[in-house]
Amino acid sequence: MDRVAIFLDGAYLDFGLRDEFGAARLDFHRLAQTLAGGREILRTYYYHCLPYQSDPPTQQEAERFGRMQSFVGQLKRLPRFEVRLGKLAFRGTGDDGRPIFVQKRVDIMLGVDLVQLSTKRLISTAVLVAGDSDFLPAVQIAREEGVLVHLYHFTVHQPHRELWDACDERTAVNQQLIDSVRR
Repeated sequence: MDRVAIFLDGAYLDFGLRDEFGAARLDFHRLAQTLAGGREILRTYYYHCLPYQSDPPTQQEAERFGRMQSFVGQLKRLPRFEVRLGKLAFRGTGDDGRPIFVQKRVDIMLGVDLVQLSTKRLISTAVLVAGDSDFLPAVQIAREEGVLVHLYHFTVHQPHRELWDACDERTAVNQQLIDSVRR
């Protein structure tokens, strides 16, 4: 079996694309095909949160929420794509007066999916586009189950060192990759 599952941390992807590639817009179907490297794709998982909306939402909040809902709907219609949405929690305001939001449930959903697919022997390779050390226990279990874990990462938003060390292969997202999957 040479089957891959792709795990996309949407927030990490957003920040990396914004800060390194001018907020490039991607063709996610082509991205999945490229990351799969010719292997059969079991599924591509995309993890994120819908934007925060106050009650009642401002016009800007409602527009941002609507754009994200539309984007998520488009992803759900792609072949072998699964979208997992967490919750965005308001945590007060920072010293600069800007609101602080924290994603909840996203990392654990990714970790659970990676562990389940690995322990059920449904994949031989896991492609991870992420940088958070919260994924470390799931990566370690996947590797113990014989799954090859390939980390794709940004250079401005370097992955946590322990995550980097735990993965079998690592590839920096570069301009050539982005250009090949640009919308």
